[in-house]
Amino acid sequence: MAVIIRQNNMENFVRKVQQAYADITFEVGDTFCWHPDLRVITYIVSGDDSDKWSMLHELGHSDLNHTAYDSDSDLINKERAAWDRALEIARSFGIDIDQDHIEDCLDSYRDWAHRRSTCPACLLQGLQKPSGGYYCLNCSHAWTVSKQRLCRPYRRTAAT
Repeated sequence: MAVIIRQNNMENFVRKVQQAYADITFEVGDTFCWHPDLRVITYIVSGDDSDKWSMLHELGHSDLNHTAYDSDSDLINKERAAWDRALEIARSFGIDIDQDHIEDCLDSYRDWAHRRSTCPACLLQGLQKPSGGYYCLNCSHAWTVSKQRLCRPYRRTAAT
């Protein structure tokens, strides 16, 4: 019964958000995501209290006109900015976002970036090059990783 009440609560929230953001399409999907080219936010209804917070975060990306990211640090900066904007939007809907939830979400990106930048040769941290590949200052090893944000960061030695 609690899940049905929360689901209805989320449906009511989505209706309110749709009224305030009529230029954005909202669709139930497999994950929370902002699709800037389509001006679509996909969302899930898990029955968890954080559903609204995640929706507000995606609205933050929308408000800030976030599209692609250029580097790992650029992505983390955009994620932080979207959460900061989500906090502002939340106030207009009378919602408080749990700061621990925000930090947990940001930690997932920090952990992702850390794994990508770990040198496969000596296991120290490398630097991301403008080309997107990485270089280790310790052992001079170079490697690349997938550009995909949501996949395991396989590191491959770069051709020299």
